[in-house]
Amino acid sequence: MSMIRDLRAVVRPALRRGHPTGFGHRAVEQARTASSVVDCAVYHEGRRVRDELGPAEAMRRVRADGGFVWIGMHEPNEDEFADMAEEFGLHPLAVEDAVHAHQRPKLERYDDTLFTVFKTIHYVEHAELTATSEVVETGEVMCFTGRDFVITVRHGGQGSLRALRHRLEDDPELLAKGPSAVLHAIADQVVDGYIAVADAVQDDIDEVEIDVFSSGPGGGSSRGGDAGRIYQLKREVLEFKRAVSPLLRPMQLLSERPMRLVDPDIQKYFRDVADHLARVNEQVIGFDDLLNSILQANLAQATVAQNEDMRKITAWAAIIAVPTMICGVYGMNFDHMPELHWEYGYPMVMTVIVTICYSIHRGFKRNGWL
Repeated sequence: MSMIRDLRAVVRPALRRGHPTGFGHRAVEQARTASSVVDCAVYHEGRRVRDELGPAEAMRRVRADGGFVWIGMHEPNEDEFADMAEEFGLHPLAVEDAVHAHQRPKLERYDDTLFTVFKTIHYVEHAELTATSEVVETGEVMCFTGRDFVITVRHGGQGSLRALRHRLEDDPELLAKGPSAVLHAIADQVVDGYIAVADAVQDDIDEVEIDVFSSGPGGGSSRGGDAGRIYQLKREVLEFKRAVSPLLRPMQLLSERPMRLVDPDIQKYFRDVADHLARVNEQVIGFDDLLNSILQANLAQATVAQNEDMRKITAWAAIIAVPTMICGVYGMNFDHMPELHWEYGYPMVMTVIVTICYSIHRGFKRNGWL
């Protein structure tokens, strides 16, 4: 239904202008754009204009009456985004990044437009951490911020901005600050998501740490059984780090450097976001260092267990060598051998073998080899 309304918004002005040919082309292009548009709204003095408008009509309304337009899109393709880029004068390089995604978090300025990339992180719930468990899932939110418009492009199944839009609409005073208020709200929501994920990952690391250090020297975990889980957790933490660390510089710029497109009052709020982000970054770096220590401890335990096994094997080999040597000597079948024809020769040899083996066994036991 929203697509039909967007088509009508284009059809009627075209018919009034008397350009049926232009109407057909614009209608088709508007339909393509609408397929990826999640929401399109005009905000005047912090309050949403309730008319259902397409992106082009919404922008015309803003230029005529003031305010700004916020357009939300989900995974648009090149054709769907082409008209949007032309209408709002978006730079081709930024458009290419927004369509193809898989970008590092960054902040770029193109003429009168700020292009910001955020990596969203979602914690994947799991009953038990295994060597193949997915711990974090990433997505992307790109934000084009202009003087009178905000275009958000989301990639991935996570990071929906619907609830955020509703919260902002409940605070007209903040929303009246313009597009920079939306940019701050998105940054704040993304960083708050990082904090929640960091707490959940901390629980997984604590679980692995307990499993590694609570096992005895001869336990199964000490033989490297946890190494797979630790490596998997390290990979997920690395993915987390790739989302957090590159965002530090953009948040620092937004909080410290004056920008025409960022309201001075909103810039103060960016400082709080930058502070939270710095703390999360420190946490993630700490996670990586802690996992390195846990992995080294796990491998050290496995090495100790292997050494214990080798000592036991060596001790038993030494014990077995005694009867093997004695029996080997008497197995040579020479006629003239000591006590060969003595009546008590066999019991004496067996007694000697048992005595020597017992003494060696006791010595190894005392030294902790057995």
